[in-house]
Amino acid sequence: MFDALADRLDDAWKKIRGQDKISKSNIQDTLNEVRRALLSADVNLQVVKVFVADVEKKALGEGVISGVNPGQQFIKIVYDELVKVMGESNVPLAQADKPPTVILMAGLQGTGKTTATAKLALYLRKQKRSCLMVGTDVYRPAAIDQLLTLGKQIDVPVFEMGTDADPVEIARQGIEKGKELGVDTVIVDTAGRLQIDNEMMGELSRIKETIQPDDTLLVVDAMTGQEAANLTYTFHDQIGITGAILTKLDGDSRGGAALSVRQVSGQPIKFVGVGEKVEALEPFYPDRLASRILNMGDILTLVEKAQEEIDLADVEKMQSKIMEAKFDFNDFIKQMRLLKNMGSLGGVLKLIPGMGKISGADLAKGETQLKRTESMISSMTKAEKAEPDLLAQSPSRRRRVAKGSGFNEKDVSKLVQDFTKMRSMMQNMGRGMPGMGMPGMGMGMPGMGGGMPGMGGYPDQGRRKKPKKKKKGFGSL
Repeated sequence: MFDALADRLDDAWKKIRGQDKISKSNIQDTLNEVRRALLSADVNLQVVKVFVADVEKKALGEGVISGVNPGQQFIKIVYDELVKVMGESNVPLAQADKPPTVILMAGLQGTGKTTATAKLALYLRKQKRSCLMVGTDVYRPAAIDQLLTLGKQIDVPVFEMGTDADPVEIARQGIEKGKELGVDTVIVDTAGRLQIDNEMMGELSRIKETIQPDDTLLVVDAMTGQEAANLTYTFHDQIGITGAILTKLDGDSRGGAALSVRQVSGQPIKFVGVGEKVEALEPFYPDRLASRILNMGDILTLVEKAQEEIDLADVEKMQSKIMEAKFDFNDFIKQMRLLKNMGSLGGVLKLIPGMGKISGADLAKGETQLKRTESMISSMTKAEKAEPDLLAQSPSRRRRVAKGSGFNEKDVSKLVQDFTKMRSMMQNMGRGMPGMGMPGMGMGMPGMGGGMPGMGGYPDQGRRKKPKKKKKGFGSL
């Protein structure tokens, strides 16, 4: 979402690079570029004015730090201000002294409210909190059916009374059912409208008054830009909300909503939706998002994603194999699948510092190469997967794999050659830096870097071309 904003801010830094110090004269062009970048990202005008004024005030008041150039100092100031604008720190969900904790979900139709309800329930389940979802949207066709389907998918029970019941009564009985089941948290999904109207607000007020929620979360679509912040303000003014869930943060919108919601509405963003999958919900951390916006990556989120997928016993086993140069194609495939489970290749790479500027075309090429690699490995025998040297020493084996996968011998030879180099490099890195072999991280991640299998690009992109004659031996690959 923030690619365009990040690029424009990067252009802004160029205007101050090479300066000996920050001064009122040399900072103006940079500030104007920052202002234009934020407005283009659809950040609220008033928020932009205050932001730029605060950045200028701090920049001019900063003393020169030894070893840090003015450009780096300025970026740090912008980073601090971005964090401040978005709310300083993560605001966790409320938790009642006596269960169940009641969470009321509100929002307009089409914002992904019902899906967000299920995403939140799954997130809480991963936190070892039991949940019950309550469906009170009796107006939108199949809304309750959607919640039931999602409930089965994530193994969370759903309470509903059909489409003829009163939503307020459904909510009330849903809370009672939660108490009866002894669940930790009850999440109440409510009806939305295409726009704010008195009837909608009245019903929402009655539900809130009846169930007395511990958290009232407004689900807003990040694609609506400034309107998301204004919507949050309106709901808080009329209903009283305690936070927002910003959905579709992975979309093509300009991202201004994330920078405006807290300042305009006074209410924190508690979660962000970063994909269509039901697992794609993350707690909102202003400092982490500021890092992503400034192309600094987000290692903490990357580690958390990896930890969800990694078994510590597997980590120790994998590190041992790396140290002994026994890392094989089975391990490689396991890591590729781990990467897929963590999200899209582009989404994961953007969390790594320095990787945020990879173009869409390069990411698409990387995805394609990973699929090609998996196809070739799938055509290997069990023995070949476990002993990559078998392929290195046998042209006939490589030809068979090429024929079985639909590629040519050059492709398979390049894969084996790159894999051998990678395994040697991982072994050396593992000796010097413990932990480098963690699956899905650093050197252990398939496809990271020029010579790595799956990303390096193969010499022939065509399929089933007649291979040229080659000299025998691995050295001629």
